[in-house]
Amino acid sequence: MENILNFIFIHREAIFLVILSIFLGIEVISHVPAILHTPLMSGANAIHGVVIIGAIIVMGHADTTISMILGFLAVVLGTLNVVGGFVVTDRMLEMFKKKK
Repeated sequence: MENILNFIFIHREAIFLVILSIFLGIEVISHVPAILHTPLMSGANAIHGVVIIGAIIVMGHADTTISMILGFLAVVLGTLNVVGGFVVTDRMLEMFKKKK
């Protein structure tokens, strides 16, 4: 417990920055109009594609079991995010198609 408190004390600025960026991200995303959602989702899919490639590279250089597990988890979660993003983007694009 003392190690955790010491870590929090040492890295309190970084922790504060992460918490602040989470709140800022939630506030920004909640005010995005529906018409801009599809282009933003496409950009996020591209970024997560790069994250997946980076995680695969890290897994290739993993020395310990924990780093291999974390790399695998990053690949799985990044892949789920990309697939979910494509599904949402496809559904949003379907909304704008003319009905026959």
